[in-house]
Amino acid sequence: MESANIDHMTSEMNQTQPKWQGQACADLAGPKADQIWPFVEDFFGLKRWFPTLTACTGVEGVPGQPGCIRYCAGFNNAPFDRAIGQAKTSTLYWAKEKLLSIDPVAKTLSYTIIDSNIGFNSYVATGRVVPKEEGCCIMWRYEVEPVNGWKHEDLDQWFESALQVMARGMEEALLGQAN
Repeated sequence: MESANIDHMTSEMNQTQPKWQGQACADLAGPKADQIWPFVEDFFGLKRWFPTLTACTGVEGVPGQPGCIRYCAGFNNAPFDRAIGQAKTSTLYWAKEKLLSIDPVAKTLSYTIIDSNIGFNSYVATGRVVPKEEGCCIMWRYEVEPVNGWKHEDLDQWFESALQVMARGMEEALLGQAN
């Protein structure tokens, strides 16, 4: 019962604070937006780009259609571990995420976390692949209620590093297809 009261108090406290917003960008010098977009739009394929994920599977809906839901889980996630005061943990971090919108022409998708054990409340993110003269940029914007045990700048740093890992994986996949 005490845990429920603490969660309720934390939720009320977060509702009075402005939501955190952030953006990360990964520039890719070679690949074109049309080459990267198929990787980004594969909503159930996130595990391919994040080595710390042990699962990313569709649990509801039609893949790639608004309303579909994915389940993502993994163990090694340093920012979450720091937030609970451990250097490394065996806790399985998980989230159910719902695709809100997808626009292949604009190369944009938005999703929200509908359930998780990572402490993200009212989380919404938008990913976009932007063409550039010499390649493209993958942009990720997020909005979330302040996360208990985190600093906003730590979350920004986590998103930036996660996006860089994702972009490198996509770039390497394209190089592998070319060989």
